[in-house]
Amino acid sequence: QVQLVESGGGLVQAGGSLRLSCAASGSINTMGWYRQAPGKQREFVGIITGSSAANYADSVKGRFTISREYVKNSVYLQMNSLQPEDTAVYYCYAVLRGSEYWGQGTQVTVSS
Repeated sequence: QVQLVESGGGLVQAGGSLRLSCAASGSINTMGWYRQAPGKQREFVGIITGSSAANYADSVKGRFTISREYVKNSVYLQMNSLQPEDTAVYYCYAVLRGSEYWGQGTQVTVSS
């Protein structure tokens, strides 16, 4: 069983930045982020593999960056140039031996 704990959400003005963190209870190769806005389905944000190769949704490409720190079993989401449409609950995501795991989510609100 894997536990994921996110932190770093909050309220920011449009154009601002936030950094989300996710700490896993063990070593995991593939980790990433999804988000869910009110009234919408959960959507992919980005993912990073064990070799630190990252892929992003087109909507965040060039603004968001995923990184990881293996020693701390942690993954980070640096979000720059935030816009009101980025407002959502952001969920940490991990895949281990074919099973998916989710964090509890952290709220990000971007005011215009």
